[in-house]
Formats: sequence, C-alpha cells, structure tokens
Amino acid sequence: MCPFCADKTLRIDYKDPKMLSRFITERGKMVPSRITGVCATHQRKLSVAIKQARNIALLPFLVG
Repeated sequence: MCPFCADKTLRIDYKDPKMLSRFITERGKMVPSRITGVCATHQRKLSVAIKQARNIALLPFLVG
C-alpha cells in the first residue's frame, strides 16, 4: 500500500530533501513506483516535487 495513502500526515514537499531522498537512487534517479509501493497519484506528485527540489539545488541532478 502507498505510504502516503496509509499515513495522511505524510506530505510531499519539495522543501524536504530528506524525505524525497528515500525515493531517488544513490545515482540521483527516481525509483519506480513498483519498487517503492507508491500509488500513481502520489508518484506524479513525487516526480514534480523531486524536479522542483533539483531546480532549486536541494537535490542533485546526477551523482557521478
């Protein structure tokens, strides 16, 4: 089950890189929802939040 659907207190926020880093690999790529267990709605919101965090330099684009 989706962790965001199960716990309504969890919020997807681009200003929280610690929470977002759970959903990206050590190389900086987004982890697919089939691995994380996130539903499609929250996967889209995570994708937008990760991209916003990358644009304001809270998360790296690539780790090389």
